[in-house]
Amino acid sequence: MLKIGSVVLGASDVRRAAAFWADALGYEPREEMEDGWVVLKPAEGIGVQVSIGRSETPVQEHPRVHLDLYAGDAADQAAEVERLVALGARRVDWDRYPDDADFVVLADPEGNRFCVIDTGRG
Repeated sequence: MLKIGSVVLGASDVRRAAAFWADALGYEPREEMEDGWVVLKPAEGIGVQVSIGRSETPVQEHPRVHLDLYAGDAADQAAEVERLVALGARRVDWDRYPDDADFVVLADPEGNRFCVIDTGRG
């Protein structure tokens, strides 16, 4: 049986991306960054790792794969969005929001899109 061990993101500035995602998720480097590559793991407990590797590929406006980060409810979602923006994320003017969206689209400092989801709607 397979399981997801790591989600891999590309970045032109691996250190900057690693610092953002470590702060955003409460992760830490599994080992020292080498040759433009680092694996982040949960600081407490077991979970999916986030690996960041050097890439010069342009960011996609509508990526085929992205991260969904779950917040407990609308208030938690709003607080997390503000925290992530303070860490260096930016809001994305997303042209595909449904009328009653339960998600907010952000981009990390490298431009990689991700969503913060309000899971409290049931």
